[in-house]
Amino acid sequence: MKFLYDLLVFIASLLLPIIAIFNAKIKLFVNGRKETFSKISSLKNKKTIWFHVASLGEFEQARPIIEEIKKNYKQYKILVTFFSPSGYEVRKNYDLADVVCYLPLDTKSNAKKFIENVNPEFAIFIKYEFWPNLLNELKRKEIPTILVSGILREKQLFFKNYGGFMKKSLEAFHHFYVQNQESSDLLKSINFKNVTVAGDTRFDRVSKILEQDNTLEFINQFKENKYTVVAGSTWSEDEKLLVNYINNNASDDEKFIIAPHNIKGDAILELQKSINKKVIKYTDVISSAVEKSVRLEEYQVFIIDTIGILTKIYAAANVAYVGGGLKTGLHNILEPATFGIPVVIGNKYDKFKEAVDLVKIGGCISIKNQEEFTQNFIMLKEDENFRNLTGVINKKYIEDNLGATKLIMNYLKTKL
Repeated sequence: MKFLYDLLVFIASLLLPIIAIFNAKIKLFVNGRKETFSKISSLKNKKTIWFHVASLGEFEQARPIIEEIKKNYKQYKILVTFFSPSGYEVRKNYDLADVVCYLPLDTKSNAKKFIENVNPEFAIFIKYEFWPNLLNELKRKEIPTILVSGILREKQLFFKNYGGFMKKSLEAFHHFYVQNQESSDLLKSINFKNVTVAGDTRFDRVSKILEQDNTLEFINQFKENKYTVVAGSTWSEDEKLLVNYINNNASDDEKFIIAPHNIKGDAILELQKSINKKVIKYTDVISSAVEKSVRLEEYQVFIIDTIGILTKIYAAANVAYVGGGLKTGLHNILEPATFGIPVVIGNKYDKFKEAVDLVKIGGCISIKNQEEFTQNFIMLKEDENFRNLTGVINKKYIEDNLGATKLIMNYLKTKL
């Protein structure tokens, strides 16, 4: 099986540049990796801690630990590698990292070259990124390695009788910090005892959001103290339901802020045209020609066609809808939940522990079609008591799950 894995990675290395000609995201994936080894050259002979994340969500899990290390262990350089362009493009200029780059494809030669160049003092993998050649190289070089906020599932190769090479790669980890007891039990079932159920570091991250100033004057002007729904990281499937509700069911005193996942011009224009209420875009507001004359309070729908401010916008919401749950790629529900408001999502959320938990205890509402979307948003608008109680459940859930970062830092203090 290991031979087959290496063969597939090799084939991918040949095919991806061809696919990149026709696919913009793959082009970023391929071209970005051409810069990896030149970027990490600046870390040669430096004391470096390496964080590897798949994408943006995993970066948020790494972030609290990075912040603690930068605050308390300034002698270390921080390297952050991404697998996905969607994460890298957003965080490539992250100021607490000394180098941010793509992870090279997991070939034996790439793994050896990468580890030799970085030679990290410590390697920290986030959630579920397991690359056997890189892990084997870390083990060979005896570099301390841990998994943070790990999630494991029975269907993964580690737990199959034909997945021995993947199971062997787990020997690189000196400790596993996992999110739940199920992950711990699975690891112990294949004789890994160095496991701690620590929870998810994102809880620590989002709780700190409440300590910052989340005021955005243009949002306050738009909201005008009216009931406001914030729809964050929406895909076209989410927007179809939302727009139908806005056009056919929304009352005049109901405001909507939509922050799409795709902010390309054509997609934003199509969304704007589909709404028959008075709508304005963020880029219109900040343009010098419009900024002085626009009266935001006169608009009912505000499209946020930029990135980086969604977290603060959630602070103004009475209810949040988080996109991706109709596509099996649910975005971050903890950010709105920390503000103590109800959260509505699609019905494909079983891979996200926090969503499973919150749906079960009633802080998060799952919908699968237009009828359920409309019914729940009417109820949330009209029943203030239900809305408040639902929000309280979310806030308490965040508070009850704090502490993973402290637990991991206590371990790191003994190693750094």
